[in-house]
Amino acid sequence: MKTICRFFLVLVMGLSLTSCTDSDDELDEPMLYFKFKFDPTQARLNNLGVIAGVPAGHAGQSPIFNSISAHYIEMTQEGNTPLGLGEILYHAPETTAGGAIAIDFSQSKIVAEDEIFFAIPLRLINPGTYRWMRVSLSYQNYQISVREAGVDYAGTLASFVGYNTYINTFNIGSNPFVVNGNRAQGYWAFALNDVPFSTSGQAPVGATTVPNPLWNLSPIPDGSCVVTGNFLNPLVVDGNEKQDVVVTLSLSTNKSFEWIDGNGNGKYEPSLGENVVDMGLRGLIPSY
Repeated sequence: MKTICRFFLVLVMGLSLTSCTDSDDELDEPMLYFKFKFDPTQARLNNLGVIAGVPAGHAGQSPIFNSISAHYIEMTQEGNTPLGLGEILYHAPETTAGGAIAIDFSQSKIVAEDEIFFAIPLRLINPGTYRWMRVSLSYQNYQISVREAGVDYAGTLASFVGYNTYINTFNIGSNPFVVNGNRAQGYWAFALNDVPFSTSGQAPVGATTVPNPLWNLSPIPDGSCVVTGNFLNPLVVDGNEKQDVVVTLSLSTNKSFEWIDGNGNGKYEPSLGENVVDMGLRGLIPSY
């Protein structure tokens, strides 16, 4: 499967379109824009795109998002279109500085909710009726609650959910995290907001949920974070657009931060050995 993943990444690099557009172009021609929305009330899905609760012995929080990044965006007209053979719109920079090919975190575009993540002229998109979106998420930054000695503290978690990410040094508040290497899907770092405490760790291999309702028609590689969702109203591109189109990528944050709840109190208590097991977003609904 690792060989398939590497082949897919090379294919995408060859087919991808640049995310940079001239400012004059953006003023003179209709554009397709993408932005993110975070919804804690949206359905909580499993890897197969089926509604799922929190497993027994686990607990979850719906985190308060600060920002997010993605490394790949694709639209498809049909559900059985293989991954990488749809309309590839965006592919973020990658590097081999850490050995194996990986997302280059230093060049990742990180945005807040409702901020434009990516734009492309509509004239560059093949005409058609697009029913499905595929978005490979790579980074999340959000607020969670942590309990220590009976007291609840607010903290910030940086979650790397991409297939592989090369990280130099990054900060959470005044807390630096020096990595200088690749980190597989599920690497995380955490710091309390008002108390001098920070830590980092790695979720189990394969534990990150990546909803794909098309798993039986067009599967995704193991270890990737290509979340799949369908337009309730298909997006029609006919090549004669006169106005901009803004696509909102609504992501389910419904108890998307999940841990092993050793004492069953629903509070995240890492000092008691309660480990993070899942940081995957729980569904995608695109709309425009």
